Amino acid sequence: MSPPALIRSPRTPANLLLREVRALDPRLGLDGCRDVLVRDGVIAEIAAPGTLAEEARAGMQTVEGGGRLALVPAFFDPHVHLRTPGQEHKEDIVSGTRAAAAGGYGGVIAMPNTDPPIDTPQRLRAVRETAAREAVVPVGFLPAITRGLAGEELTEMAGLREGGALGFTDDGQPVASAGVLREAIARQREVGGVLALHEEERSLSRGGALREGPVSAALGIQGVPAASEAAMVARDMALAACEGGRLHLQHLSCVASIESVAAAKACGVGVSAEATPHHLLLSEDDVRDPASGEADTARKMNPPLGTEADRRALVEALRTGTVDCVATDHAPHAAAEKALPFGRAPMGTTGLETAFAALHTGLVLPGVLDLATLLQRMTAGAQLFGLPEPTLATGGEASLTLVDLDAEWVAGEHGWESRSASNCFAGRRLRGRVLATIAAGALVYQAASLTAAVAA
Repeated sequence: MSPPALIRSPRTPANLLLREVRALDPRLGLDGCRDVLVRDGVIAEIAAPGTLAEEARAGMQTVEGGGRLALVPAFFDPHVHLRTPGQEHKEDIVSGTRAAAAGGYGGVIAMPNTDPPIDTPQRLRAVRETAAREAVVPVGFLPAITRGLAGEELTEMAGLREGGALGFTDDGQPVASAGVLREAIARQREVGGVLALHEEERSLSRGGALREGPVSAALGIQGVPAASEAAMVARDMALAACEGGRLHLQHLSCVASIESVAAAKACGVGVSAEATPHHLLLSEDDVRDPASGEADTARKMNPPLGTEADRRALVEALRTGTVDCVATDHAPHAAAEKALPFGRAPMGTTGLETAFAALHTGLVLPGVLDLATLLQRMTAGAQLFGLPEPTLATGGEASLTLVDLDAEWVAGEHGWESRSASNCFAGRRLRGRVLATIAAGALVYQAASLTAAVAA
């Protein structure tokens, strides 16, 4: 029997009554003030405010929503870096999943570019055993496509699938050889799962630290042309059209990539795509610190931030569904690493704790994207990897997030759950704050500001 796809440490099932909350689940067509009862980790009942029977409410921990707090399906992130094994000075499974819980996530999928990489059934089993002891929210894993992430020899994909792999990725490294990727697609058709691809033509990007253009020129920093991503996306869409299979394109960042994906989808190619909060909200112009004019290493990531036209195209693609989901690419680094000069600092930003608030502030409140669409895109990553999407439907295991949509806060002002403080939205005033998260039926996060509203 195959092991469960997602795994976490043992937790006490929640028994909770959420009174007068705005229950909001776009897929169910639900948006209204309700009382929601979670019993033994299961959504037992959703009813009009004040109509639950007295015996149903007995002994329940109670949260008073007051008609202003929103209860939504917990978010799901298909692209995070938990740095275990071997890079625990940056993040570990405990800190990374605590950050996920604080951000309203009920599940995440971890990448294999660890030390050593997760590229054998034995290493996958070991990291899953760690997650079974330590993970706060359920975690799934994408082990490597190729041994050592070297792009040359396929991993034991059948054994990895039997060991619980949701799919495969060399994330952090592109599969440079079209022949190797063709073999991987053929193997994936046999064993199942998804191939998640980091799209980068290294002969174009090598040595670059931000997007090639006027900002890179002004700062005197070697840039990465958009064609580095776009060329690989076009190649892989052609391969997928010929070979079939199921591909997922990670962290798209430019117009040409979106156009390739749209054309492939129109032809029936089995492809999905993700975009990150930083690519949806920031552009190359945001790389420079407004005060100093220097490049900010918290905004150095791969792929680099694109042009404003790229950013707007990504938002529109997210709205229409050409881009299927939001993924944070949560990539923590140690403070000393990010303190290096821009050209030498590692690429990556954290994102789990700010994703919803940043997107709500930057896209929903100005009217660029409606809230229902954002909620759908922040949970869609589960379904893309063969998992059930979180829902408010009764009878299911509770995976819920309680949000104060009007609460204002400054990102990072009270520190982070993540081990890394390198967040591209740090210091920004955001609106919309996660107050509680129930994941796999257990209450895994409760903000200090909610404590006064909770009574035994």
